[in-house]
Amino acid sequence: MKNPLKKAAVLAVPLMLSGASYAGSENVVAKGPLLGQIPPGPVAEIFAPGIVNAEAFESKEGMFAGDMNNFYFVKGDKDGPHRELVHLQKQGSKWHQSVVLEGETEPSFSPDGKALYIQTKFLERVGAGWSALKDLGAPFAEIPIMRLSGAASGTLYFDTYSPELDVPLRSSRLIDGEYEEPTELGPQFAVGIYNAHPFIAPDESYIVWDSRRDGGYGTSDLYVSFRLKDGTWGPAINMGDKINSEHAENYPSVSPDGKYLFFDRRIGSGKDRTVAIYWVDAKIIEDLRPE
Repeated sequence: MKNPLKKAAVLAVPLMLSGASYAGSENVVAKGPLLGQIPPGPVAEIFAPGIVNAEAFESKEGMFAGDMNNFYFVKGDKDGPHRELVHLQKQGSKWHQSVVLEGETEPSFSPDGKALYIQTKFLERVGAGWSALKDLGAPFAEIPIMRLSGAASGTLYFDTYSPELDVPLRSSRLIDGEYEEPTELGPQFAVGIYNAHPFIAPDESYIVWDSRRDGGYGTSDLYVSFRLKDGTWGPAINMGDKINSEHAENYPSVSPDGKYLFFDRRIGSGKDRTVAIYWVDAKIIEDLRPE
């Protein structure tokens, strides 16, 4: 498949509100860097309580994109199916809120913030807004991808849903403008079940994902693997109890400046489920790198 991100841009869809001009202060939600939050330490904590995480709705899949002046997360009804991708944008010292898409989940961004992936679809940055939602095409169109993550090289890393939750993480390289057939990353990405929701470092030096496997702390934990000198991937390393808990941790994402790791923590299930976005000092990743 030819690289869809090199195609001519299409007209922005009116629904795509990100980057719009804001009037008044009715949608100002925070002030100052990092939505006014004090940076976290080595133990994970809830991100932006009362702004991103609130009692009135469910928050998940949070991430900065492009620079530290744009934060996105999926906001949903606690007792209903409605979901929307929310954009918080810093203009001057103030953060304004808008909605990018409704009914979509599992977002991720290219390292430069110019492409927004939604499973097997994507949007391109068009001026201050976004293009229409477009298909990635082959070889991804027939793969039930939950979350896809792109490296600076153009290589795409992704998971695959199956009823048995047994498909390992895979990748597809961009070669001469076309994506090759996906290949498995290695046996360490097929241990247990539900190896899912990868985040690839822009330089492909490490990958973080969630997995359900023996020896973990809870339902699912975050794991990291580092690229070895020979180009293969190292062992899956559980990220430890400063991140993982007796509950379910998933959807990892590292901020563009490399300083913060974001992830979801899901507690309970059904109507009693709660989901919140956490963050932690990303130094924990390098602390886990084998010597």
